[in-house]
Amino acid sequence: MNYLTYDEFKEISEVDIEESTFKSLIKKASAVLNAETSYFYVKNDITKDNEWRVTQFKQALCAQIEFFYEIGATTFEGINKSPQSFSAGRTTVTNKSRSSSGGKSLVAEDVYIYLEGTGLLFSGVSVW
Repeated sequence: MNYLTYDEFKEISEVDIEESTFKSLIKKASAVLNAETSYFYVKNDITKDNEWRVTQFKQALCAQIEFFYEIGATTFEGINKSPQSFSAGRTTVTNKSRSSSGGKSLVAEDVYIYLEGTGLLFSGVSVW
């Protein structure tokens, strides 16, 4: 399911992305957010949810699309293909890693700005 249209993206985002690029990024960005939100909108109808939470989710989706666009990759391997360190003479440069697995995360940090406090990041166990 597409949670966001190109027109909505243009209203929310300040990054100018062509529609063809948007279409190539939306599916993976949606998959990343589904994983982060425990597939909340796969299990629940987004059109029937609280308007504020839906808006926050769509802003997070825009942030994820912008992240993929700016970094130029949509996979963990693509994002982390730059070397962790290199040396030139006596100088060594090391890239800091942002995750325990030794690379940059697939999820944009800005996503958490929008999803914080929405309940979509809840990772507890349901009681049935």
